[in-house]
Amino acid sequence: MTGWNARDIPDQSGRTAVVTGANSGIGYVTARELARAGAQVVLACRNARLGSAAVDRIRDEVPDAAVEFGALDLADLASVRGFADGWSGRPLDLLVNNAGVMALPYGRTADGFETQFGVNHLGHFALTGLLLPSLLEAAAPRVVSVASVLHTLANIDIGDLNSERSYRRWAAYGRSKTANLLFVHELSRRAAASGPLAVAAHPGYAATPLHARGAKMEGRRGMERFYAAGNRLVAQSAEDGALPTLYAATAPGVRPDDFYGPRVLMWRGAPARSWRASWTVNDAAGERLWVASEQLTGVVYEGLKD
Repeated sequence: MTGWNARDIPDQSGRTAVVTGANSGIGYVTARELARAGAQVVLACRNARLGSAAVDRIRDEVPDAAVEFGALDLADLASVRGFADGWSGRPLDLLVNNAGVMALPYGRTADGFETQFGVNHLGHFALTGLLLPSLLEAAAPRVVSVASVLHTLANIDIGDLNSERSYRRWAAYGRSKTANLLFVHELSRRAAASGPLAVAAHPGYAATPLHARGAKMEGRRGMERFYAAGNRLVAQSAEDGALPTLYAATAPGVRPDDFYGPRVLMWRGAPARSWRASWTVNDAAGERLWVASEQLTGVVYEGLKD
């Protein structure tokens, strides 16, 4: 790969970052490279065993890394509140909303939300809002949300956010990724005068465990083998897939509401500003989703002056 890479990350000494879903894949690489650049990094993960093992791996790869595990289950708003309560009083320079699920069979979170919408959007919406006071204490805070070019699969249906009328796993995933982009768009508007820099990124097609989890849950071994072959033969590495997130999180010149992804066919290559579907991301949709998300999570963003 040519162009911007992890060696170009500016010095992150003195900065504190939270990366959700950092026990594997793109989240792990993101946490490791931020730590390599000098940041103090919290790996916010659902599984304590896997999260702690990831911390140990980073310490092996980056001996002077300042990393720690934090328990966070985005499918349970009580866990989200618990994580935020434990953070209270500490400035936060960078929040990377990376964790996510993809193309799962229909399910619900602990709070009754459709799983993909609940984890990929509502969990991160609540987390960001609850950590907002800590972000506002930092000198130059950023919030990076990992979206996907697959947001083009489906637009938000504000009247059926939990896919109760009908459910198609890939459409539901697309809606959750559209929600990520709408969240960044609306947070950028509301934070224009006083809040964190809000940016989105997508990895392109990267070799991570994410693709096959739904098939594994259902015992569809043929699809598991199909995704494994795609990861081996077609996908780029998790290291390359993490570069748009790392660029959005650290590069100078990043602007509010930017969207970064791989340069070549939105699949692989160095980070560049990426394309968004104009029919999915607009002010009216962002406002409607924001209001609905506040009502569903009970989290109201305080301290922003748009």
